Amino acid sequence: MKSCQENLTQYAAYHRDRRNIATHFAGVPMIVFAIILALATIAFPVGPVVITVATATSIGLVAYYLVLDRVLGVTMAIVMFLFCAGASEISARFSTGATLGLASVIFVVGWVLQFLGHKYEGMKPAFFDDAKQLLIGPLFVCAEAFFMLGGRQELRRYVEARVGPTVARRDGAPLTPGQPATH
Repeated sequence: MKSCQENLTQYAAYHRDRRNIATHFAGVPMIVFAIILALATIAFPVGPVVITVATATSIGLVAYYLVLDRVLGVTMAIVMFLFCAGASEISARFSTGATLGLASVIFVVGWVLQFLGHKYEGMKPAFFDDAKQLLIGPLFVCAEAFFMLGGRQELRRYVEARVGPTVARRDGAPLTPGQPATH
């Protein structure tokens, strides 16, 4: 299994343009919430408790993030708890059809933002080369939030030493001088 640093570096190689990262700050949470919202409509009893597929999925995802990095994993646990709570409230108040319709709209808008960001970047999304990067996207956004707030600077230095710093406009330019860009 790749380390947190390796996973984030691989993801960051496709995300150095600040405009792309900005679209990911909205798009990635929208996509994750839309999936959680849709999965909140499916529940099964476990003894006296009813568990939604959203809860089970969130627990699995958070466990993976905790293995990769404790601080980012705990932060993602809080986010996923809030997403599950919000999804639970929405799915309790609306019909299954309305809930799934809302989830679909949020999901599509989130992906539109993602692809807009990659147009700015001049690069294809990371998951085109490695589907596992779909799981790393939320962790990347979490890490970038820490970086913006001055936290996890050692992790930031590790990533930037390998793929370079974020730039105002990349437009498909190589990450380091003399290297071809990967489209």
